[in-house]
Formats: sequence, structure tokens, C-alpha cells
Amino acid sequence: MRLSGLQKEVVGLYRRCLRECRKKPLATRPHFQEFARHEFDKNVKIDKRDFAAIEFFLRKGRRQLDMYASPGVKDIK
Repeated sequence: MRLSGLQKEVVGLYRRCLRECRKKPLATRPHFQEFARHEFDKNVKIDKRDFAAIEFFLRKGRRQLDMYASPGVKDIK
């Protein structure tokens, strides 16, 4: 199955999230992974043709990833 450009961006963002989780302390890594999964799961029902919503959530996700990827953030609740 071929993915559209937006679908590739979403998958890429999810993979980046999981890679960033590996940089966090071992004790808190599951918290970051659960948070990432929860954020993607709660938006899974968005229609794949709703480009505006998908692009909005991609921007929001990238901002959150940049914020949580900083070395000063050790845990997420």
C-alpha cells in the first residue's frame, strides 16, 4: 500500500517521537512513549481527506516534540 505525502509525514513524526523517547532516562522512557501513542491514537479518527486538520496536528505535534526533546525535560506526566 502506498502512502500519500501527508501520511508519510505523520509516520515520520511518529518515528521521530519514538527516537526522541530513546534519549530520555530509562526510568521515564515509558511515560514519553505512552504520551506519544496517546496523542496519535486520539486523532486517528480524522478523515484522511481533512488536510487542514492533519496539517494543524502535524504542526502541533512538531512543536510538542521540539519542546519535549529538549535535554531539560526528564519526565512527562
